[in-house]
Amino acid sequence: MSLAADHAACAAVLRASGSSFSLPIRLLPEAKRRGTTALYAFCRRADDIVDDAPDTPTATRLLDAFSRQVDDALAGLRADDPVIRGLVDTVRRFAVPHACIRDILAGVRMDLVRQRYGTFAELEEYCRCVAGAVGLAAIHVWGFTRPDATGPAHACGLAFQLTNILRDVPEDLGRGRIYLPQEDFSACGCSPEDLHAGRIGPGFDRLAALVVGRAAACYDRAAVLDRMLSTDGRLAFRAMFGVYRAIFRRVRRAGTAIFTARVRPPRPALLAAAATTLVCGPERWRWT
Repeated sequence: MSLAADHAACAAVLRASGSSFSLPIRLLPEAKRRGTTALYAFCRRADDIVDDAPDTPTATRLLDAFSRQVDDALAGLRADDPVIRGLVDTVRRFAVPHACIRDILAGVRMDLVRQRYGTFAELEEYCRCVAGAVGLAAIHVWGFTRPDATGPAHACGLAFQLTNILRDVPEDLGRGRIYLPQEDFSACGCSPEDLHAGRIGPGFDRLAALVVGRAAACYDRAAVLDRMLSTDGRLAFRAMFGVYRAIFRRVRRAGTAIFTARVRPPRPALLAAAATTLVCGPERWRWT
């Protein structure tokens, strides 16, 4: 297959996912659009291996095989999987650090070995791998103008992942996973057992406020990335930031309802938020 066909396969993964990232990615010029799409397809493929496997041993075996194929391809061997070939082309074309790719796989693997987190420091390490590393890879594709862009890129990944965690509490609970740290439950006077039993008392108001406040601080730190990216990369970043702003605001307004139902902002609200942030930039609005 040709390289164009490999990237077409990556684009098919993005289309099939229905991801809210589809629109922001379209704002990039062709080469960067293809590279960002390949990164997305790689992450989606790794996530699906873990989430769709019938049991943990099967997921472990499939993820091990996928990781070996990625390592071999990064080392110069030809892969059978067009998504991996598209990823490797992106890594080479945009000098994406191999450590980003390996961190992403390490983060996905964490979902196979742990279902709960004791402290926020432990959760942050997970987020650094599954989201911060994606942000670092993405800014290499988009282009950044200052070496200190890596800090805001990590904050952006953390903000987005915390938003995902807050949005997806019931779905993750159905998979046996609780990403909210035990220390936060304890500090707020509630417990994971209360969450499992549906006993959503006053402590969950405090828990929601704590994690929302932490995520809002990450968004504030991430907003300065807007001034550190190439012009076309800035457009994609603004649109993604706007989409997640809309999701996060819905999460914040939902309060303790996030513990019983997944937050689903309507697509027009996501598009409007992306358009507003494209025009105004991420540093011109407040959470209130």
